[in-house]
Amino acid sequence: MPDRPDRFVAATVTATAKIVVAGAFGVGKTTFVGSVSEVQPVHMEETITRASELVDDLDRTPQKATTTVGVDFGRKHLSDDLVLYLFGTPGQARFRFLWEELVFGALGALVLVDPRDLDASHEILTLLEEAGVAYAVAVNQFDGAPHYPLTEIREALALDGHTPLGVCDARQRASCMQALIQLTEYLANLESRP
Repeated sequence: MPDRPDRFVAATVTATAKIVVAGAFGVGKTTFVGSVSEVQPVHMEETITRASELVDDLDRTPQKATTTVGVDFGRKHLSDDLVLYLFGTPGQARFRFLWEELVFGALGALVLVDPRDLDASHEILTLLEEAGVAYAVAVNQFDGAPHYPLTEIREALALDGHTPLGVCDARQRASCMQALIQLTEYLANLESRP
C-alpha cells in the first residue's frame, strides 16, 4: 500500500502535545475525537451489554448502543509546527484506573460537559485538579438540551474565573476546533507565565 501523507506528522512540526478529552459517560468524547482527527481515529468501543445497563446511567442516552472501554485516539495538526495527540477517556467510574494513567504526561485536558447533567462533571473536574492537569471546559450542544448562560454553568461547576469555558457541538469539526484552540491558547499562556 502506498504511503498517504495524512499518515505522518509534517516535517515542519517542532512541538507535540498530549491532550486528554475527558467527561462523564455519554457526553460525546468519542464523537469529538472523531470529528477533529485528521487520521482514522482509534476507538475502543464495545456493545453495551445487560451487565453494563445495570451500572451505567442510560437515562439520558437510551439510544446509545456502544461505550468506550479503553481509549479513543486521534491526531490533529493545530498549526504547521504543532501537533495535538488526542486521548479520549472512558466515562464510567469503573474505568477510573485507566483514566488516571491517560492523564499522565498530558499538557492539558478538554472537559466536555452535558448541559442536561452538569453534576456528572464534578468528579472529572476534581480528578483533573488533584492530578494537577490544566483544563478548559466545553459544553456539548445536544439536540433538545437546555441552553444556559455560561455564567450559570461556571457557577454550577464551581469553575475558577480563569478556567476557559465555551460551547461546542462534538459533531461539527469547526466547533470542536474552536474548543481545542481555546484550550491550547490557555495552556500557552500558562506556560509563558513566570
